[in-house]
Amino acid sequence: MHRSFEDSLDKLRTRLIRMGSIVEEQVEFSFRAVLKGDEQIARLVMERDDKVDKLDMKIDKQCQKIFALHQPVASDLRLLLAALKINNELERIGDLAFNIARNLIEQPSLPQIAGTLHLERLTQGVHTMVKGSLDAFVNNDPELAYQIMRTDNHIDALTKEIFDETVVLMKRDASVIDPSVGMLMVLRNLERMADQATNICENVIFLVEAKLVRSIHSEDDGQPFDADKDNDRDEE
Repeated sequence: MHRSFEDSLDKLRTRLIRMGSIVEEQVEFSFRAVLKGDEQIARLVMERDDKVDKLDMKIDKQCQKIFALHQPVASDLRLLLAALKINNELERIGDLAFNIARNLIEQPSLPQIAGTLHLERLTQGVHTMVKGSLDAFVNNDPELAYQIMRTDNHIDALTKEIFDETVVLMKRDASVIDPSVGMLMVLRNLERMADQATNICENVIFLVEAKLVRSIHSEDDGQPFDADKDNDRDEE
C-alpha cells in the first residue's frame, strides 16, 4: 500500500509539472501573438485551452482519489494541498493566456498599440514571474519563490504606468480607442497573471517550509507577510 501511495504522489507531481509546462508555453505564445500580431499563434493558444482544462480536471480528481484512499499526513498532506491550489492557479493562468490571445483576434491592430507603449517590458516581467514560480515548485526552492514574490510590486507599478499611458493615448487620438480598450483588457490579464504566479510561490513556501506566507508587502521593507510570525505575536 505504501509503495502504491508513493507512486501516486510521483504521478501527481509529474502531471502537475506537465501542466505547468503547457501553461507556460501558452503564456509565451499569447505574448508573442500580441507583440508580433501573429493571429495563427493566437488561435493555437485558444485551441489548446481545452487541453489545459482537461489536465486540470485530471489532477483535481487524482488529488481527491489520493485523499480518499490513503489519508495522507504531514509533508504528503502539504503536497496534496499545494498541488490542488497550484493546479487551480495554473488553470487560471491558462484562461488569462486565452483571453490575451482572443483580444488579438478581436483587435488585430492591437500590436501597433503594444509597440507604441512598449508592452514587451511588462510581458517579459510577467513571463519571468510565471516561469520562476514553476521553477520554484519543480526544484522545491522557497528562496526563489520569495524572490519572485518580491517582484510583484514592480509589475503592479509598471502595469499602472502603461495603463495611464494608454488612457492618454485614447484621449489624444480617438481613432485608436478600440485597440486601446483591448490593451486595457490585456493589461488587466497580465496583472492577474502575476498575481497567480505569486500565489503559486506562496504554495511552494507552504509545501517546503510549512509556512503560510501571504502576498502582502509591508511599506517598510517590501517583504512578503509571514502569517505564522504574525500569529506568534498575537499569542504573546
